[in-house]
Amino acid sequence: MHQLSDEILSFYRQTQESERLTNDIRGQIEFARTQEIITRYLPDPPAVVLDIGGGSGPYACWLAKAGYEVHLVDPVDLHVEQAKEASNQQSEHPIASISLGDARALRFSSASADAVLLLGPLYHLIDKTERLLALSEAYRVLRNGGVMVAAGISRFASLLSCFFDDGLNQSVYRNIVKRDLKTGYHRNPTDNLRYFTDAYLHRPETLGSEVVEAGFQHQATLAVQGPMWLFRSVENYWADPDQRAVVLDLIRKVEAEPSILGMSSHILAIGRK
Repeated sequence: MHQLSDEILSFYRQTQESERLTNDIRGQIEFARTQEIITRYLPDPPAVVLDIGGGSGPYACWLAKAGYEVHLVDPVDLHVEQAKEASNQQSEHPIASISLGDARALRFSSASADAVLLLGPLYHLIDKTERLLALSEAYRVLRNGGVMVAAGISRFASLLSCFFDDGLNQSVYRNIVKRDLKTGYHRNPTDNLRYFTDAYLHRPETLGSEVVEAGFQHQATLAVQGPMWLFRSVENYWADPDQRAVVLDLIRKVEAEPSILGMSSHILAIGRK
């Protein structure tokens, strides 16, 4: 039976992932841009969407409201309970099913889904073989022509965050960054949750190559936030609807630009079966 490490499970049981996408500007940009990209590639409702590693259900709830048949799976018991509560809050458009499970062993039948979202699993699977197993499971459950959207964290995210957070004088932060850049394996050696938890940080081209290796036709690898999350001025722009539209348009213009793709803290790879 597959299970995430105790470190990862403990991290998510102690943090409020349910609030991450709404609490601050970074999360809000991530949510808006991920929604935009998903909308671009998903078939029309009422298609069947599997939200694997769907957390507390922000994307599942949004898609259910849009008319999709959404099935959420997550390995963290707290997230499953939060997703059920969120689904109950929109009783006219509930999530079709919510269950505890792992991306590497899906309970769904082969060729039963029109789309699969892997917006969290890949960066918590340190070994490539485990990531390929999750991608292969997504491939298995998809119908021919189905789409898969997989998220990765950029190899350079902790380096950029270190400067954004003014963390250069913290030896722990520096050591984490050095390890991330060298190996891609992000590890928090402390009890301080601000340093995240065990994760694999992808180079953009590597995320795309893993999607291909799992059998998918690679459609695109796109920046979610682009470089915009690094500039505090964006917070002021984001508060104004007209300026927010300009921010999103500018991110969109450079979302596939190879020379700055790694500056986005999150990247999405889209594959088609």
